[in-house]
Parts: sequence; structure tokens; C-alpha cells
Amino acid sequence: MTAPVSRDSLEELGTRVLPPADWRGDTKTPLDADTAFNGFISTHVVFALEQLGLFTWFDKESRLDVPDFCRTRRTDETVLRHLLSAAESFGYLTVTGDRVTPTPAWSELRRKIGFFTWGVGGYHDVFANAATIARGERVFGQDVLRDEGMVALGSAQADLALMRHLLDEQIAALDFSVIADLGSGISERVCRLVKSRPGARGLGLDISASATDLAAGIVGRHGLTDRVQPICADVLDVLFRGRRIEGAEQVDVAMSFMFLHDLLVDPSTRGDVIPALRKAFPHAHTFLLADTTVRPRGTGDTLPVFSSGFELAHALMGVPIYTREEYENLFREGGLHLRRTIPFGAPHTYLFVLEAQ
Repeated sequence: MTAPVSRDSLEELGTRVLPPADWRGDTKTPLDADTAFNGFISTHVVFALEQLGLFTWFDKESRLDVPDFCRTRRTDETVLRHLLSAAESFGYLTVTGDRVTPTPAWSELRRKIGFFTWGVGGYHDVFANAATIARGERVFGQDVLRDEGMVALGSAQADLALMRHLLDEQIAALDFSVIADLGSGISERVCRLVKSRPGARGLGLDISASATDLAAGIVGRHGLTDRVQPICADVLDVLFRGRRIEGAEQVDVAMSFMFLHDLLVDPSTRGDVIPALRKAFPHAHTFLLADTTVRPRGTGDTLPVFSSGFELAHALMGVPIYTREEYENLFREGGLHLRRTIPFGAPHTYLFVLEAQ
């Protein structure tokens, strides 16, 4: 995860965008065998500690007492001590008897924990079956699946740490009364944005029935049942199969985050997605579309977090991903004017602020 990006660091000259320096990453290539293997183990240790609640614990406390923690959390003390010992060997924790304290490296892990949840929790089976997928013995979506819940959780963690402040800055500059979120999950984002704008209303569209059911509870807890409507819908049905969404004609701003590449999978309709999006929300004056792009090659001998995992996971799923320039061409050909391209937290992820013409 990257440091917050200020306006001054974006340096936009026409369509030119200067990416944050830390998108080049610190991992030197080629990775030697020791680094590669220890990295594999350490990612699983970090994910285990997140699942056991240590990151949340150290958000509030400066140290942890192992016996007390295990007693209150019903955790096997022997197993936990081995995990803590491994984390200490990786330089993340200091363990002195029963007392555990985080090292300075822990805070960087905290900022980037969403990538661990996404990769280890969400895509472990996909990565583990790369060879069988390559040989055609297994197929993603049939006998190899990702953990959708972990993917959603990891994405939410990354959003909170890296992206939310950047989105809020753009939303604050927009005039709208109705906002639509495509691929909204549990509608937490649309609730937050509507709540911050008196009188505004929102639509949250998601293909998952379970996510939509959860969204109803989220909306209720925010006290927004009269202002936010979660809708179970396949966005492709809305774009290409005649599914009508009540209230779509009133939408001023439509947004989508880390979802656009899923709408572009079918090459026969790829060029029609943006025009169909405009038709589905005919009075939307602004579209906020964010996605992770292909990492430019030939930019040095280091790697950032996330990029290689994102690219490989989607290759194994058979889902194409695109360069920033390919997205910008797609928008232009679809009749949207690119107002701004903003580096959006995660490496090689951009928020495209687009104006309907």
C-alpha cells in the first residue's frame, strides 16, 4: 500500500500522470530462493495473525500478554506462540516471555493488510492450482474457486487504508442528488457517501444475493432506508439484457471500483460497455471508474506489492486486464471526456473521473 497522494504529487500535464514513486516497489529482482520461500511463509503468518485479531489488538494496545490473549480469545497457546516466533523471525514482532510488542515494520503491514487478506485468504486455491489450470485439468469457476468473502474483505481493508480519502476528495467537488454504485457489495460505500450529503439518495447494485441481503442491514444501521436502495442485479443484465433499474434515470453520478475489467471480459461487447453504461444512466453527468491496470514493464529491477498477484490471478481466471492508456482510449471511444486520471492508492490503480458529453 502506498502513502497518501497529494494534489501536488499528481503533476498532470494533459493526459500525462506521474505515478507515485513507491509504485516502483522495494522488492529487488530476481528474488533469490531464500527470499521467495520466506516470503511465502511470511504471508501466511501475517494472514493468520490478522485472522486471530492481532492487528486489531495492536490498533488499541501497545503490547500483548500471550496467556491472557489466548484465554479471552479461546486460542491454542502453543500454536499461537509458534506463529509469534515466526513473526519475530521476520522482524514484525518482539517476543519477550509472555510479552509481545510490534516492531516499526508492523505499521507498514497494517497499512497493507488488505493485500494479504485478498491474496492468501481470497486466492490461495487459485494460485495453488496454477499448474493444473495450465494443464487444463481444472478450470477456474468450476472446480477451482476463490473465496469471495475474503476477496471482499481484503478489498474493503485496502479501500479504508489507501483509497477512501482520495475518493472523498473527488466526491466533495461534485454536485449530485442521486449516486449509483455498480458492484457495491454490502453498500457500505454508497451509504457513507449519501450520509455525508444531506438530501442525497443512492442505489447500490451487486450481483450477489447474500451481499444484497447484508446491505439491507447496513442501510438500516445507517438509518438510510428511505435514501439508499440495495439492488440485486447483474450489471451486464442492465447494460445488455434489458434489465431496468428503478431510479436509474435520476442518477447524477455513477461509480464503479475494481469492477470494470469484469464488465469487459466478453470481447464481442467490450467496445459497447461504456456507451451502454451511459444509456443505462442517461442523466449522469459524471462517472467515477477505478481499476487496477497492467504494471508497465521495463521500469527497473524492483517490484511493488500487489501488482504481480493481481495480474497472475486474473490470468488464471481468464479475465483480461488493461493498461491505463487502453482504459483511457476506451472511455474516449465511448463518448466520455476524461477530466482527471488519479493514482488511487494501490500500485498501478487509477481513479478515472469522466464527464458525459
